[in-house]
Amino acid sequence: MWAMMQKFRTKACLVVTVTVRMLGIVSATLVIGALIVAIGVVLALNVLGAGDFVMRTVTSRYLGSLPPGFAGSKRGFRVYAALVIAIGLVFAGFGLAESSVDAGIAVFAVGGAAFIVLSVIAIRGEVETVRALKR
Repeated sequence: MWAMMQKFRTKACLVVTVTVRMLGIVSATLVIGALIVAIGVVLALNVLGAGDFVMRTVTSRYLGSLPPGFAGSKRGFRVYAALVIAIGLVFAGFGLAESSVDAGIAVFAVGGAAFIVLSVIAIRGEVETVRALKR
């Protein structure tokens, strides 16, 4: 029974792997990750005033009854732009793993670690902003 289950699982994994490659899903993931990283870099470096535009029109405005938070400040906006880059690295690492497993895992790990660290920084910044608004 166990041998039959192993054989089925192996064949099922092979079918899924071949299907994913045929559909180009992994390559699409790499492209999506690269686009997300590019958007994050454009926002972080304020290319052609894109970062200022987003701050002015999105992050510095009230969201219903919620006042602008940490993302409304320059420091907060940079942290969130770096979070976008980290998310893009996670996607790109997953896509890169198809052609180079070591490089894909490394990019995925860097993106994941950056996401965790930047999330903690963003949460602390949001808490500080809320505490400052209550005073």
